[in-house]
Amino acid sequence: MKQEVRRILRKIKQYDVIVIARHTSPDPDAIASQIALRDAIKLTFPKKEVYAVGTSVSKFKYYGTLDKIDETNFSKDALLIALDVPNISRIDGVDKTAFKEMFKIDHHPSEENFGECDWVDETSSSTCQLIIEFILESGIKLDRKVAENLYLGVVSDSDRFLISYTSSKTFHLVAKLIDKTNIDFTNLYNYLYERPYEEIKFHGYLSENLNITDNGFAYLIINSDILKKYNVDPATPSNMINDFSNIKNVYVWTFVTFDEKNEIYKVNIRSKGPVINETAAMYGGGGHKFASGVRTHNKEDIDNLLKDLDEDCKKYKESLQNNL
Repeated sequence: MKQEVRRILRKIKQYDVIVIARHTSPDPDAIASQIALRDAIKLTFPKKEVYAVGTSVSKFKYYGTLDKIDETNFSKDALLIALDVPNISRIDGVDKTAFKEMFKIDHHPSEENFGECDWVDETSSSTCQLIIEFILESGIKLDRKVAENLYLGVVSDSDRFLISYTSSKTFHLVAKLIDKTNIDFTNLYNYLYERPYEEIKFHGYLSENLNITDNGFAYLIINSDILKKYNVDPATPSNMINDFSNIKNVYVWTFVTFDEKNEIYKVNIRSKGPVINETAAMYGGGGHKFASGVRTHNKEDIDNLLKDLDEDCKKYKESLQNNL
């Protein structure tokens, strides 16, 4: 059994109260991984109190229901497992100081240590892939619903296995998951890709208004009025950004969404060449080399970030021409 799996299993066995959290503004990988891990632990250890917490998102209701908790009842004798989140400040829906111990399971580049049992694997396609690996290696129980959630999380974060960090290990683990649970994976895709007509129209708006520079940088700033016009929420552009990966001669593409409620700009960045997480880190963001994000309250940061990403594309384009 892998060392990380052994340590995590030992901690799960040690605690009677376990809370599983993830990052704010969750995507399918974040919610699917936390609900799947919660349900798998409860199947294996039915006497334990296990909760999955954070803000609910109606479009992800298929994965399951999140829990409401009162940390004051834990008497500081509880374990917090944070999934799919590289830094403590982005954990959603829980008071981190209420727990005796914490650690994370994540596939993003590590930005901050959470605890001695941290398991970070940047080569993994998704956090759901890591949870599959943990369950299969540790002998933790899983049922059909747990397997369906994990499959959808992998498919979503790997963009249907198209992202470069999808590996043979990804396919191997997913195949073992399917063989073990016999899930009807082809019928699961509607839960990821079926959209209301308002979102289809919004997708058309994104296509028609995307700005593309001579350097191969595509971007669009989406204000709150546009979100209201199409009746979509601030998370919708981030759920659509991978749809724009096949534009010829575009190397990096970015959606900037202004969340009026929280007065913050949410930036989603994707690349098929230039390394973007280093540029994102300059503005307090981060992520993978080819899939990153930034959150900022400062409009000037947005202007400078877009200029820097355009410069990244320029240098990348020049490198391609020099190698001809």
